[in-house]
Amino acid sequence: MPKTRTTVTLDEDVLRAVKVRAARTGKGDSEVIEEAVRRHLGLDLLDRLQARNGLSEPEALELAIEAQHETRRRKP
Repeated sequence: MPKTRTTVTLDEDVLRAVKVRAARTGKGDSEVIEEAVRRHLGLDLLDRLQARNGLSEPEALELAIEAQHETRRRKP
């Protein structure tokens, strides 16, 4: 997947935690940040579903959206 360079402003404590995690895992700062954002947005779940079920990305996304709508319909 192509990457795009961007600039973000982070709290010093957050950046320090990113650098510590990167050093402990042998990854770059950008990789640690991207993994955290993907996890927060639920993109990692889509990737796991796709890999496990052999679904294409659009198929996995459609299933995720359907599940989200079903959950919303059940709430009072």
